[in-house]
Amino acid sequence: MINDIKKQGEEKMQKAVDALETAFSKLRTGRAHPGILSSVTVSYYGSDMPLNQVASINVEDSRTLVVQPFDRSMVQAVDKAIRESDLGLNPISADVIRVPLPALTEETRKDMQKLARAEAEERRVSVRNARRDMNNQLKTLVKDKEISEDDERRANDDIQKLTDKYIDAIDKKLAAKEAELMEV
Repeated sequence: MINDIKKQGEEKMQKAVDALETAFSKLRTGRAHPGILSSVTVSYYGSDMPLNQVASINVEDSRTLVVQPFDRSMVQAVDKAIRESDLGLNPISADVIRVPLPALTEETRKDMQKLARAEAEERRVSVRNARRDMNNQLKTLVKDKEISEDDERRANDDIQKLTDKYIDAIDKKLAAKEAELMEV
């Protein structure tokens, strides 16, 4: 019973760390990588599709992405979707779409750092919420006399160790992302 609670809580904490990695992949650093366009959706025959399902995205050089739609008639729609995304990118269309990434200024880098810190804090809160939920489930078990108070205390210590482990993982990922953002 206690192990099930810990296992479910740890899964929630791992999902928070995974979500942080996904959020960080969308933050633009000085280098081009296909993850930058992962949030772009394209209207494809009446339904919105993620860009990576209607086109291949490749890195041409450190500052340019090449987007090649699988269907040539979709070039204009893909171009429009990239322009209208909140990424501030201006693609150049031909047979393929080239997306030059402007160099990051010091101010832009600091803004990206703030976004990274905000994302990390959201994930820390998620980990703490998972801890709170596990502790509440343990209290319910003690109240229903299904486990002893000693078992609850030991489980609370284990849960705190798990929480510390995942918060530490989040802090390490944030430090690495901040260092990457400030690289010139």
